[in-house]
Amino acid sequence: MKKRISLSIAVLMIVFSFTSAWAFEIDEDKFSEDIEFLKKVIYFVLDKYQYEVSQEDIMNGLYDGFFSVLDDYSTYYTPKEYQALLEDTAGEFSGIGVQIMDISGQVVVVTPLSGSPAIEAGIKAGDIIKTVDGYDITGATSSQASLLIRGEEGTPVKIGILRGKESLTFDLMRSAIVINNVEAKILEDNIGYLKVTGFSDNTAELVEKELQLFDENNVEKIVIDMRNNGGGTLQSAVDLLNLFVTEGPVVYVEYAAGKEDIYESKLKEQKYEIAILINEGSASATEIFAGAVKYKNEGIIVGTTSYGKGVVQSLYPLIGGIGVKFTTAEYFSVDRIPVHKIGITPDIIVENEKIDISKYPKFSNENKPELGNVSLDVLAAEMILIELGYEINQPDGVYDILSFDHVRKFQEDNLLYPYGVIDFATQDALYNALIKHIESNLEDIQLKAAIDALK
Repeated sequence: MKKRISLSIAVLMIVFSFTSAWAFEIDEDKFSEDIEFLKKVIYFVLDKYQYEVSQEDIMNGLYDGFFSVLDDYSTYYTPKEYQALLEDTAGEFSGIGVQIMDISGQVVVVTPLSGSPAIEAGIKAGDIIKTVDGYDITGATSSQASLLIRGEEGTPVKIGILRGKESLTFDLMRSAIVINNVEAKILEDNIGYLKVTGFSDNTAELVEKELQLFDENNVEKIVIDMRNNGGGTLQSAVDLLNLFVTEGPVVYVEYAAGKEDIYESKLKEQKYEIAILINEGSASATEIFAGAVKYKNEGIIVGTTSYGKGVVQSLYPLIGGIGVKFTTAEYFSVDRIPVHKIGITPDIIVENEKIDISKYPKFSNENKPELGNVSLDVLAAEMILIELGYEINQPDGVYDILSFDHVRKFQEDNLLYPYGVIDFATQDALYNALIKHIESNLEDIQLKAAIDALK
């Protein structure tokens, strides 16, 4: 029997039960007719559809559809998704501490984080997560799997792992995991290097800790690498600007209703000489930061023109724990200079050499070659292993014992289960190792230009 549901109130939730002035004209009579027609369509589909559909599924679909027509940045979140989003923007969450990705329908551990419950329990890179608390997650996306793995700090979770042909079970206790999106080191000539990969609520705090180490080593010049930093929260960008640029407006936010918010830096005196690295993957909060540095003339921007995302999304919690994020404003840099669809143009335009891996066959992500197999996947693995310095025979696509032994050695070197099968996790690790190897042998011209600019 198909499930019948009452939608007369639920469908009207599309308007969020808000009571505020509209920012646009709406035909109330036509809108009511459309809502009534939508109800009829839903009942018609339920009557004709072969399988059962829950009211929750219908409402999620309606919300998704509505927000997807607004723009590329507006999104509806289920209660679990909304909670996960809040944790990500806060820069910390409660879970087991693994970076995961979905490969060909399998959720694979990419990296267990240092000091996390996962690494202490013995979970390794390349492990396939098959179950979470007994629930089979085969076919789930990494985002869906994360929602199941995360939970309240101090609560237990049972993780079922497939490692090679061995099935393992780990009983873990969730703990607080801090997302660290800041890396630091001191380069030659005592120039500091900060790599900021995202803007979370804790980013400025993490940078401050690194600056203390720089101060102890008398570092006065810093390269801040924000290449491929897709952004984050506006406030975290402003907080970070308060560490590097002097007082005054750093970003203007203009809302649809005409309201304007002005965010300022309170820093009295600039402490460091800075050069900012950006590229086409630098967006949103990164452009707020880079724009303020550029247009206040308090640093040098190096690289290629940024993405050009100059709009602001606001988060709103709704009834039942669901949430929505949609575009509510456009931001402008210092002196109200526009950024949206324009980006930040560097003071010194420099492009790095492009990585060319066209000579290497692509992994099919369909097969897991074993000893004795013959395939293009084996040929790809052999060619990559030779490039990485493993001494195997001339690549021929035949998975012989010598190649088998070196695949096992590669798996050991990369904390994968060393059983010689070129599984999906090994294929992904080989590909990533190849990219990293090629990058390490290419001069980072952009970084060199930033360093030269500070000398």
